[in-house]
Amino acid sequence: MHYYIGGKKDNILYYKRGGTLNQKLKEKILESLSAVLPITGIVLLLSILLVPVELGTMVMFLVGAILLVVGMGFFQLGAEMSMTPLGEGIGVQISKTRHILLILLIGFSMGTIITLSEPDLQVLARQVPSIPNNTLVFTVAVGVGIFLALAIVRILFQIKLSTILIVLYAALIGMSFLVPKDFLAVAFDSGGVTTGPMTVPFIMAMGVGLASVRGDKNASSDSFGLVALASVGPVLAVLILGLFFHPTEAAYTASAVADVVTTRDVVWEFLVSMPPYVKEVLISLLPVAAVFAIFQLFSHRYRKRQIKRVLVGFAYTYIGLVLFLSGVNVGFAPVGSSMGCEIASASWKWLLVPIGMLIGYYIVKAEPAIQVLNHQVEDVTNGAVSAKVMNRCLSIGVSASVGLAMLRVLTGLPIYFIIIPGYMIALALSRLVPKMFVGIAFDSGGVASGPMTTTFLLPLSIGACDATGGNLMTDAFGVVALVALTPLIAVQIMGMVYQYKLNRTDMTMMPETVSPDAVDEIFEFEEE
Repeated sequence: MHYYIGGKKDNILYYKRGGTLNQKLKEKILESLSAVLPITGIVLLLSILLVPVELGTMVMFLVGAILLVVGMGFFQLGAEMSMTPLGEGIGVQISKTRHILLILLIGFSMGTIITLSEPDLQVLARQVPSIPNNTLVFTVAVGVGIFLALAIVRILFQIKLSTILIVLYAALIGMSFLVPKDFLAVAFDSGGVTTGPMTVPFIMAMGVGLASVRGDKNASSDSFGLVALASVGPVLAVLILGLFFHPTEAAYTASAVADVVTTRDVVWEFLVSMPPYVKEVLISLLPVAAVFAIFQLFSHRYRKRQIKRVLVGFAYTYIGLVLFLSGVNVGFAPVGSSMGCEIASASWKWLLVPIGMLIGYYIVKAEPAIQVLNHQVEDVTNGAVSAKVMNRCLSIGVSASVGLAMLRVLTGLPIYFIIIPGYMIALALSRLVPKMFVGIAFDSGGVASGPMTTTFLLPLSIGACDATGGNLMTDAFGVVALVALTPLIAVQIMGMVYQYKLNRTDMTMMPETVSPDAVDEIFEFEEE
């Protein structure tokens, strides 16, 4: 007997009774293990060849890796069972509503609530000086809410995504010249951290639900873009906030490496550090659970068995995020900060660039939100864009971005010279590639900068910046923004190259009269 999470068997994952759920969890954990092993191997290799690490610190790192693997497994399964069907269900209901004001209100409320529950945002807010944490968090949440409502309207009225993005990013670039340069990198980082493991499954599924009701040929391509627009909102909102708040000094405190001697010390360190994350994740999930309860109360969309599955999914998500954040913050972040400091202090400090690129290539595979996005893209495109191809393309893009971030740390290169030309290139490409690839690219940029970026790459950058005596606000911050930028270009180039090859191969097979939208079709990628 099968039972479903959501309304349709072909849209939402379904599970059999008995051991199927446990088998699915096992698969997710093994998948997480294969993703985390490369970055673990890189750190171990660096500790042997270049940066000696104390044995106790390395044990802390390895225990953190284990918690990371298990946490990612629980989280990914929980997201599929709870947040994904909830987002799709809300998207379907919104599509059936004819009152535009109600649609805007729902979109704004959902965006604000989900953003307030994003743990990555809380981490960033504590590190920004001169601005009260709640002020920054609320500003970012409102920005996401407004632009999520805009994204919903775009899907319902079939407005071209590239046109909206060009207008918004033109406004964003113009605003960037009006705020203090010490605040610019933080503003762009805010856009990256808002699209983390809590928001992406929900927002992506909402886009699928919105587009599924339309049923036209452009519905699939229009389902993408919600994450892209939701990432622009906080950047503009924080830039406006920067006109009134002018941070002058950094308030970041690097993660200290725990002083452990025995295995008991290691276990105790993780147990002591875990309660704050237990509370933080609970606070993050409660608003989302309240949304589910209210939605079910008014829509009666789910049956009792489905409700149980969604609740189990919330429990899995909770367990996964607690383990994930504990493993990363206690085990990964201290090692990242320490390695960054040691490498930048050495005579061979320029090796920081290729090392950062190598870490960036593999670290994207450990992002939970990336895995959710990749599989959702594969499902929506019916395998036309495989998860494997998406992973490869994003890995290359993130590798380049981390290399640029490390170069900025060593040279003090202003972020203007990377961010502005980068977005101009991305926007120019958006006019040349199929619409599906535009939405996928800008969504990919939003989800590439997840917890692993914030808790490993940012400490690595900050540690290196401290060692070189650079300006923390202008040189260290911005790594999240660059990680969010390069996938925009990489994915669109993938789409452009594929379209070129398709046109060369199949031009003789095309009829004399071709529909203007024919080039927007997506075809199967072939793996070599």
